[in-house]
Amino acid sequence: MAQDGEATAGSGAGSGASPGVGSGAGPGPPIVAFDFDGTLTIRDSYTAFLKWRTPAAVWWMGGLRLIPAGLAYLFHHDRGRIKAAATRVYLGGVARERLEADARRFAELHSRSLLRPDAVGAWKRWRKERVRLVIVTASPDVVVAPFARGLGADDLLGTPLAYDERGRVTGAFAGPNCRGAEKVVRLRMAYGETRIRAAYGDTSGDTEMLAAAEEPYFRVFKGRP
Repeated sequence: MAQDGEATAGSGAGSGASPGVGSGAGPGPPIVAFDFDGTLTIRDSYTAFLKWRTPAAVWWMGGLRLIPAGLAYLFHHDRGRIKAAATRVYLGGVARERLEADARRFAELHSRSLLRPDAVGAWKRWRKERVRLVIVTASPDVVVAPFARGLGADDLLGTPLAYDERGRVTGAFAGPNCRGAEKVVRLRMAYGETRIRAAYGDTSGDTEMLAAAEEPYFRVFKGRP
């Protein structure tokens, strides 16, 4: 698909985790849902973000601390559990305001090197139609939010991080990992039975969302910045 130009992430609305939470209740335009990592981007944005904000020595030490979680994953195959473990190691105790500021800066610096040009082109073509453009991702919503705002998303449904009473990351999630069937659950919670006109994904974690769409698109974007 041809590129219609590039979005600039990190601009637009304030620092909330989602550009349009709660805006979808009731009838309205049909939904076009995009997975984020691997679909709109060329690689996992959360891993890239964690590595970007972590000093090299701390990154490698954290990897050693994650070896037990990695070994456990071989048995339980729960990506949410290993993602929560990485969150505890690399973000535990970080203030929410600091995390949001880091996420904005990361998007400003790396949106052009992460976003697929053909995916952005498709996004912009859909933008000309009467649809709701929604990013549905397993990555933490606070990290993806600046990209969503830069693209002009109508909503962002991601995995919510949990914070303690002082507003610091606990390392747990405040809700289920937004992957697989949970993506459809989140869409229905936000939009009821509104039509899902199209959906884009690239892994088995998008299977249910693609099945719920009138036009499912699997691994259709190949472009690289």
